[in-house]
Amino acid sequence: MTLTLPDLWPLARTGHRWLQPCRHRHTLVDGHRLVWLERGQPGPGRPTVVLLHGFAAMKENWSLWLTLLPRHWHLLVPDLPGFGESDYHAGASYRYEIQASRLRNWLTDLEVGPTHLVGSSMGGAIATILAHRLEPAPASLTLLNSAGIPEHEGVDPEAPFESDRDRVLIPASLGAVYRMFNAVGSGRPHPGALATAALLGPDLLRRQHAHRHIFNDMLADALAPMRYLGRRPMPLQVQWGDKDTITPTRCVDYFRRTIPAADIRLFRGVGHLPMLEVPGRSARALVEQVEAASSR
Repeated sequence: MTLTLPDLWPLARTGHRWLQPCRHRHTLVDGHRLVWLERGQPGPGRPTVVLLHGFAAMKENWSLWLTLLPRHWHLLVPDLPGFGESDYHAGASYRYEIQASRLRNWLTDLEVGPTHLVGSSMGGAIATILAHRLEPAPASLTLLNSAGIPEHEGVDPEAPFESDRDRVLIPASLGAVYRMFNAVGSGRPHPGALATAALLGPDLLRRQHAHRHIFNDMLADALAPMRYLGRRPMPLQVQWGDKDTITPTRCVDYFRRTIPAADIRLFRGVGHLPMLEVPGRSARALVEQVEAASSR
């Protein structure tokens, strides 16, 4: 007998929206309805900080940070095109560079001025490209266990790239959803993964086809951020969990080689999602980054 669960995530998402002091906004970008949360207003002394989630995730991944980041900050937290409440289109491209172009157009239309870009995993890859295309240039860039970073020296960013991580990141059963949430953590089983799998499992299973499409598009130009990193001077902070099995800490060596001035924060015993696993420490690191960049 196949175990089925009711899809309670839409209801939980609505409850989350009521608990957070954020405005729920939407617009049309490149034929996609783009949905985001906004807290605060831009202005002098109120930095605009954009938080970009990772693959198979959504804007709610930043929930713990929303309770910890300074209340005077102006926060923009989108569901990236193809995820969450934003539109997915079967005929569209979701390569990193295309996604960065969509977000550039969105931010340009908002007219918020210089921003601080923050990206987790896939969102980090997109944020890296966006940071080098956005005008005016962002005030800082912060990457949490970013995708698109080579694990070894001498990697050709144009060479074909293969990955078997889709076996973890695109689950086909509730059991696989549970294993995925363990894998993106420190790798150790924990009760929270079971509760999260029960809440998000039906939604993830429903999105298998869309996630497969988006994953393949990401893989088609998997190391695109390599073409951009370091070409535009800006403060860079790198946050990484040393137990990550999705983007191993070998990737951190790339930053050390190519951008020696990067502020690297390695979190011991943490997996792929520092903002969920050690929200206090990772949020404090971001506050230090934004405050230092804002004082320049």
